[in-house]
Amino acid sequence: MLRTNTSALGFDSLDALHRRLAAFNGFRLTPRLHAHNWEAALAEEQELRLIEGRFVEGERLGVRAWASQAPTDPDQFVAWFETLKADGPGQNDPLFDWLEQHASLEEMVWFLRQEMAGEAGFDDLVALTQVRLPAQAKLELARNYWDEMGQGHPGGMHGPLLERLSDQLGFKPDRNAIWESLALSNLMVALAANRHYTYQSIGALGAIEMTAPWRAEKVNAGLKRLKVGGEARRYYALHATLDVKHSVAWNREVFHSLVADEPAVAQALAEGALLRLRAGERCFRRYRREFRGAFEGSAPSAQQAH
Repeated sequence: MLRTNTSALGFDSLDALHRRLAAFNGFRLTPRLHAHNWEAALAEEQELRLIEGRFVEGERLGVRAWASQAPTDPDQFVAWFETLKADGPGQNDPLFDWLEQHASLEEMVWFLRQEMAGEAGFDDLVALTQVRLPAQAKLELARNYWDEMGQGHPGGMHGPLLERLSDQLGFKPDRNAIWESLALSNLMVALAANRHYTYQSIGALGAIEMTAPWRAEKVNAGLKRLKVGGEARRYYALHATLDVKHSVAWNREVFHSLVADEPAVAQALAEGALLRLRAGERCFRRYRREFRGAFEGSAPSAQQAH
């Protein structure tokens, strides 16, 4: 549950809060040619960054005790981090078995629209996060970024691959997406765009690389069952395999090297991973509620889920 006090921030709901932050992120990350009325825009940005910070700090309170258990020895930290693949928030959620085996095309499209709304752009998040990192970690983020960029080939860029799927299925990202999806995107942008959350951003990105493959595999299988062609499914098929290799390299080259150089960063890295996983878990719970009738009829284990 989010700990954000929405009324104290001038919002009457979490939905209103995250729609405002999502609009702010869309504006501040979009290139512009001119700075019209820049002083007023800067004043508004300061206000929204305060709101963003209070949102993140509220989220951090919810994972701080768990993150404090992360070891500061680099080998032990990587081992601890890898346990999150099985035991972290949202892992093995029954939603994904249901998507693979039972979801209709309409239900799958609704799910994908929410997922796209929560997609902050992994390539851009990596680019923002890598600024002035130590060389070993920076090089691994660069290799990861290059893969996201299709290794220089426009047809292999990961972002457009997801757009290709939406075009094939005839939908656009949902401007009226549920607030949980928007909160996930807002969290990832906040971590990457603020240097005092750099290590949390690294932890969150590493958690994505480690935990995405099993979900991507399930979604890809569900799309295949629904007769969606291989080229349209390529985004999920790719992430079901490539992220496994990314995760191994990330754990070795990024986490291990950073903790070896400065053990104090271990808790921040752990915080970021748990923040991202918990935000994902919150989405999965909401998705299951939206699908309740169909989901409960075909997945009896759903009632035992988190």
